[in-house]
Amino acid sequence: MILVYGMPPHKASTIFVLLLHRVSSAAAASALAVLIGIAVSLVRPPPLLVKKKRMRDFRLLYFFCCLLCFCFPHHGPVKVQAFTGTFGINYGRIADNIPPPESVVTLLKAAKIKNVRIYDADHNVLNAFKGSGLDLVVAVSNDHLKNMSVNEDNALSWVKENVQPFLPDTRIREIVVGNEVLGGSDQELPETLFGAIKSVYNALKRLQLADDIIVSTPHSQAVFVNSFPPSSCTFKEDVLVYMKPILDFFSEIGSPFYVNVYPFLAYTYDPEHIDINYALFEPNLGIYDAKTNLHYDNMFDAQIDAAYAALEAAGFDKMEVRVSETGWASSGDENEAGATVHNARTYNYNLRKRLFKKKGTPLRPKIVVKAYLFALFNENQKTGASSENHYGLFKADGSIAYDIGFTGLKPSCASPPLLSLKLLRVMMKTAKA
Repeated sequence: MILVYGMPPHKASTIFVLLLHRVSSAAAASALAVLIGIAVSLVRPPPLLVKKKRMRDFRLLYFFCCLLCFCFPHHGPVKVQAFTGTFGINYGRIADNIPPPESVVTLLKAAKIKNVRIYDADHNVLNAFKGSGLDLVVAVSNDHLKNMSVNEDNALSWVKENVQPFLPDTRIREIVVGNEVLGGSDQELPETLFGAIKSVYNALKRLQLADDIIVSTPHSQAVFVNSFPPSSCTFKEDVLVYMKPILDFFSEIGSPFYVNVYPFLAYTYDPEHIDINYALFEPNLGIYDAKTNLHYDNMFDAQIDAAYAALEAAGFDKMEVRVSETGWASSGDENEAGATVHNARTYNYNLRKRLFKKKGTPLRPKIVVKAYLFALFNENQKTGASSENHYGLFKADGSIAYDIGFTGLKPSCASPPLLSLKLLRVMMKTAKA
């Protein structure tokens, strides 16, 4: 500061720039710029600066220093955002008739879907996504949790084998550890989840990837005591024992809280008391939450705010909620009310429209909702209720199952989609195999 005292502004500015370029990180650069700005503003100007022109130059120098705080190039690592925009899709592959990963990438790009979740770290998929520009979420399956929780080296080996070799060409942005572990019937698995999460994060840290890849885990509605009205929602006591350390850790590393949101399942459970229009984002009277004085015109927002309420009750009111799965089945068993093509199209179309508005929920209006739709394809080998096989937006040949507004694709394979003939031949060959 002494060196530049009384120096002409243009020379002082040059020195400041040189100083800033010597620092090793953006944080240090910003701090230095702030200190310089404060020093310039507080130092008593030399006698020559009392003239109006000199004073004007002095103020310009101060403005220049402050501007550097915001405009100076970043030298340090940037925390990668794992979600571009607000809309993503789950790419499940429990089927024997869906297109190969290379064709799926073409479909996703044509539909302009940038965010994709898979339920494993299949190398064929990771190679297919190479150079695509699509952001990918990979997963550690539940059967790996125990080994990773007891030995961090197991997590390190997994990351070295399934993540590191594919970077940076395959844009792996997030690792999901387990799936719907808490709140289920398995009594042993919940004890392994937190340890596995820490092991995966520490493995990324050891490989200097922790600033590039987020670690998370998705939860079902089974972790909550109740969700109606939204403000009354809390975590189950037996779940909170395992949830609390995970939330503490996620608060430290900046991970969001992921929850699966299915108005379809809520409606099929109680169709007599739930207005289907409320579940489908269609016009309806909605519900009123007296505690928060908030009105909800759709169940999707209500279930997200229920998760926010549970987090707040547990002491984590600053954590972001993201939707890991949501969707509506186009067909199902006789007891699965509402599982029709019309309702599936209505829900997914309205969901996409709602997400593209880039707005929050009634309880968290400033936090933009982000969600992964379930699912890309109908999966003919999934077990359980018939609806499990009918969540897909696309048919096995790559054509649209029903139109929710995607451009460049036709609703039926009878009308040629805007894909190359070569791609269509590959899809048809795969479907017949």
